[in-house]
Amino acid sequence: MIKVIPAIDIRDGKVVRLTQGLASEETIYFDSPLDVAEGLASSGVELIHIVDLDGALKGKLRNLEIIKKIANTVMPKVELGGGIRDEATIKMVLDSGIDKVVIGTKALEEDFIGKITKTFGDRIVVGIDAREGMVHTKGWALKTNMKAINLAKRIEKIGIKTINYTDISRDGTLKGPNIDSLRELLQSTNIDVIAAGGISTIDDLKKLKALEEDGLKGVIIGKAIYENRIDLKEAIQICSQKG
Repeated sequence: MIKVIPAIDIRDGKVVRLTQGLASEETIYFDSPLDVAEGLASSGVELIHIVDLDGALKGKLRNLEIIKKIANTVMPKVELGGGIRDEATIKMVLDSGIDKVVIGTKALEEDFIGKITKTFGDRIVVGIDAREGMVHTKGWALKTNMKAINLAKRIEKIGIKTINYTDISRDGTLKGPNIDSLRELLQSTNIDVIAAGGISTIDDLKKLKALEEDGLKGVIIGKAIYENRIDLKEAIQICSQKG
């Protein structure tokens, strides 16, 4: 079974999507993240992926109050990423009703990841955001010299159970996921992988469903839902089918 995880990206308190992570390429979809979350919850999803884009770009959470309200209002669990870069913030977020925290920029620091994994266990998810196979951090603005596969192998050894893997070049483009890079990642590790970036059609989901045998555990979908290219209930039905 592949888990379908809808995404809510929040900037200046509104629901937006960026194209390839570029702040200049922003589309505002809704004024109320809570209303969007309630709509997504009605489709039967188990988890909602929320990104504080202001936090990702500035290094500190900026939209936490509305995200806490979502987490304590809707039935699905909520995971949060974007600007969470110290242990105190992680504890505060998890104590506020949010189920999981996604660590991106700080994931390259082995000591930090090791410490928070021991403290918070599988409530820590690592977000690996890559362009042409190389990890990008700080709201995708900084290219590192770390290969995505090497980072995945490293954090797997540390004890991280799940990664959200985003192909930046596909994100927000509706051009389909990068199946080849996903397959390579899946075949190189035993960590649970959630795929994001470019998913735009039911056909894309069927292609991703075929990667279940390689270990794909879930998909994150954003823009395609907001632009009515993918029906969330249909997506859940397809991804829930037994192979």
